[in-house]
Formats: sequence, structure tokens, C-alpha cells
Amino acid sequence: MTTVYDFELPRGYVDSIGEVHKRGKMRLATAGDEIAATRDPRVLSNPSYLTIVILSSVITELEGMDTVVPNIVERFFTADLAFLQDMYQRINSIEPPKMTVVCPDCGKTHEVSVNFTREG
Repeated sequence: MTTVYDFELPRGYVDSIGEVHKRGKMRLATAGDEIAATRDPRVLSNPSYLTIVILSSVITELEGMDTVVPNIVERFFTADLAFLQDMYQRINSIEPPKMTVVCPDCGKTHEVSVNFTREG
């Protein structure tokens, strides 16, 4: 099972000396990450800060940076923040299980998603 994913920011983080950092790694989030973030005083006073705290805990590496802390994530360009939020959602969502089926007409095998929800 993959638990750490590589990424490349569309714009890149520009540090205090003007160096651009684009490549990094994000790990899967744990329940503890999300619980700790909701208890963070910055989140309690400003719920919008939740994204910043969570991303700073799951981004394990940003090229050339010793650590990734909330004040670094705050300085990401909005395009990079949106990219990381989307990535976080994609890697932490549950993918529906897949099943191999055989077409009764042509006999070919296909992989299909299994949907356990009942609609309509």
C-alpha cells in the first residue's frame, strides 16, 4: 500500500532568499492528524486555518527545506494551495472496490467499480 506520494507544485514556494521549491512528498493523513488540527488554537480562532495546519502535518518533505510548518504553508501561492488540497482529497478518499466481470455477449473481461449505495 502506498502511504507517501510525490508532488510538484504548479508555481512553487518562494523562500526568503528567492529560491523556488517545487518538489515534495505528502503522506496519507491519520485520524490523529485531523483531530490535532481541530484542537489547534489557530484553528479554534479561525476555522479557515484548518487546511494550513493539516497540510503542514502531512507534507513530509519540500525540496531544500528542513521542515514544513504552518507559516510556510501560509505563504504558498493560491494555485499551489488548491493543488495540495485536491491532492489531499484524492489520496485520502476511499476508492470504490473493483471487480473483474465477463461480458456475456463478447466474452471479454472488464474491470468495473462496485457501487454499494442504492440510488433512486
